[in-house]
Amino acid sequence: MITERLEINRITPNDKEDYFRNISNDKKVLETFVCAYAESLEKFDFDPYLKMENLFAIRIKETGKLIGIILYFDNNGESCEIGYGIGSEYWNKGYATEAVAAFIEYCFYDLNLKKVYASYFTGNDSSQKVMKKCGMTYDRFVEKEFEYLGEERDLTYYVIER
Repeated sequence: MITERLEINRITPNDKEDYFRNISNDKKVLETFVCAYAESLEKFDFDPYLKMENLFAIRIKETGKLIGIILYFDNNGESCEIGYGIGSEYWNKGYATEAVAAFIEYCFYDLNLKKVYASYFTGNDSSQKVMKKCGMTYDRFVEKEFEYLGEERDLTYYVIER
């Protein structure tokens, strides 16, 4: 997938350092995106991510640098949920909106799905704005649906239909 400023494609072994820096070691990202924290690059086990066929890199088109990730899950042939994380250094630049819009198109036209869901932890207004900008609408609120970082989290779901 190619957008104005981004490329979205498979994770490669060369992405380990950028993935570590922008996702697994970025505590701001990990407050809003579910991923195991990695203390050091040397101890970071990158192999499981390389094996995930539903996980994609979000890259700056000009440099090829991984600045975030996007994935789909719970694909039942009709719908899926997507999740995304962008390194905090790249927040508030429109990258998440650009990537999510392209990924929704991928889900509709390459995966041939009819609905795409996304959710965010209550209080993550930036993620809600991304979803709205991409044409998603409120679907439901689930109180204490998920335990993360030692606390029960509320999730708000948005949806878009083809």
